[in-house]
Amino acid sequence: MSGRKSVKEEAVNVNIKMLLAEILGMFIAFALALFISAGTFRWIAGWCFLLLFFGFVVIISLWLLKHDPGLLRERMTGLRRPDQKKWDRILMSLVCIFFIFWLVMMPLDAVRFQLSHASVWIQVTGALILIFSLYVFYLVIRENPYLSSAIRIQKDRGQKVVSTEPYHYIRHPYYAASILFFLGTTLLLGSWYGLIPVLVLTALVVIRAVLEERTLQKELNGYDIYMKQVKYRFIPHIW
Repeated sequence: MSGRKSVKEEAVNVNIKMLLAEILGMFIAFALALFISAGTFRWIAGWCFLLLFFGFVVIISLWLLKHDPGLLRERMTGLRRPDQKKWDRILMSLVCIFFIFWLVMMPLDAVRFQLSHASVWIQVTGALILIFSLYVFYLVIRENPYLSSAIRIQKDRGQKVVSTEPYHYIRHPYYAASILFFLGTTLLLGSWYGLIPVLVLTALVVIRAVLEERTLQKELNGYDIYMKQVKYRFIPHIW
């Protein structure tokens, strides 16, 4: 008999109350950051972003609860694991700081002070890029059962190299989708100045990807072979 727990058994071990509290807490934090900075709740683009993003969060959480509760639990607790790399704790702290700054800056720019003026077509384009990034997130989550929120070698979960579907073309499809998410959200919310922190967030994502690769190459069996097979990190045939 396999030592791996069944999906049904793993689902029982997911703290549903904690999951609901995390989603609700994140929604409230995002909404307050956006609308207090905007100075109004009458901001269609802000509500569109919340609907798209948190609609995806709820749907993907339900999907994981049914199909891969082990990954859901890992993503809920990964950043609190003692074996998370120290450099990753620092990087993720910086990402959180700039992410919050980004969320606050965009409504200040586009709504309260109206420094940026983006056409409806720019905002629609941003929404389409955002939706595409969410779809890529889904493909990655569906394919990679070891997609932790923290950089750690998951010996407790029998981590192996994943090389199928999006990982067949680039080594970091989740990070690539994250950059598209930042860009699409900024355009949807109509903030040109919001692109400045996006550059910083992108740089942090790139640094994390490079450091993660070094960790995986050193500590995860077979990853060095995978790197030779899939040569590109973010964009096929470019980088």
